[in-house]
Amino acid sequence: MSLIKTEKLEKNRVELQIGIERTALDAEIEKVYKKEIGKMNIPGFRKGKASLAMVRKLYGKGVFVDDAINNLLPDTYEAAIKEAGLSVVSRPEFEIVSVNDGEDAVLKATVDVKPEVTLKEYKGLKAEKDPIEVTDEMVDADIKAAQQRGAREVEVTDRASEMGDTADIDYEGFVDGVPFEGGKGEHHKLKLGSGQFIPGFEEQVAGKNIGEEFDVNVTFPADYGAKELAGKEAVFKCKLHGITKEELPELDDEFAKDMSFDTLDEYKADIRAKITERMVKTTDQITENRILDALIENMEADIPDSMFTNEVENQIREYDMQLRSNGLDLNTYFKYTNQTLDQLRENFRPRAERSVKVRLALEAVVKAEGIKATDEEIEAEYNRLATAYSMEVEKVKEAVAKEDIAADLDIQTALKFVKDNAVVTEKKAEEKNSESETV
Repeated sequence: MSLIKTEKLEKNRVELQIGIERTALDAEIEKVYKKEIGKMNIPGFRKGKASLAMVRKLYGKGVFVDDAINNLLPDTYEAAIKEAGLSVVSRPEFEIVSVNDGEDAVLKATVDVKPEVTLKEYKGLKAEKDPIEVTDEMVDADIKAAQQRGAREVEVTDRASEMGDTADIDYEGFVDGVPFEGGKGEHHKLKLGSGQFIPGFEEQVAGKNIGEEFDVNVTFPADYGAKELAGKEAVFKCKLHGITKEELPELDDEFAKDMSFDTLDEYKADIRAKITERMVKTTDQITENRILDALIENMEADIPDSMFTNEVENQIREYDMQLRSNGLDLNTYFKYTNQTLDQLRENFRPRAERSVKVRLALEAVVKAEGIKATDEEIEAEYNRLATAYSMEVEKVKEAVAKEDIAADLDIQTALKFVKDNAVVTEKKAEEKNSESETV
């Protein structure tokens, strides 16, 4: 292989001319011939017995050349990229320039490369930090949620059903006097007011007594999923078997003891501390994002669109993995949300663009500050990953290249450097509240 020349095109697009030595190409053609000849029917010869010269005579001198080039291409291309010292960010587009008998083959590869980045400023970036305010209402909301989780269902026998109760009902639906598929249920537990059933259904169950049989008259929504029922009037024959209601525990010291605290005041103090901790993390993340926004505003770079496209696909793959960990996948997600893959790509695009810009900007900081992870830091990161994924360290090293670990550590160090050197001022509470009201 020989790198003939490198030519820069527009917007960090590069064209390479690559030569494949004739001896290497001929050797690979011979390999392809030996692999394929047994499958070919050559008149006058048993399978596998025709010479390469005879095959060429029948099919032309170019027989097996494309296959041979395709076999040699991966290593040839990688060697050319290494020799040219390029940081490629897109898949190559190949073109055969010439393959003449007795001469080296000449190929052309067109790729996008990582852009040169200029940072006007990365020290002293200005950002505002939101004040942390933990209100009594926030504490009460968390406690009420815990109270709700501790609720128990109790039977109701001395009154009619009410909104908020859970009704045990039989039902069967009819349209024009004819029962329809999926319209029947027995001993269904329906929380009145949950919106689980067709609009107007639950309100008509309220006010009924145990043992009572009654009709519920509703109209299916025009956009109902089953098209044969959409917009149709229906009658449901119902019977109420039982009523239960939620009974919440009292908010007192006994409730606090169930939460592993001696008193309700201690429990409230713990809730307040946990809310504060959550808000500190959230506020710190928001502040970090504001600093990074300021950083990329100070960046100049002609970024190839392929970098954004690749990051979109990476994020979609990660999202698919998250869905699968919860027993779903992208196809199921599309079915439930009525979205398409192209729409999902469009939704991910802004976040992907920002992610690429942030990475490029931080890489520029790494270069400017001469940041370089030590062998000790790299080893510690391998150990951390091994613990996190319950893997042997050597297995992690086989899966993740040292260069990739070092690059990620360098980015983390650059991020800390930028944050440590930023000028952060805290907003006043009234400023934050004023912004919230405006939004």
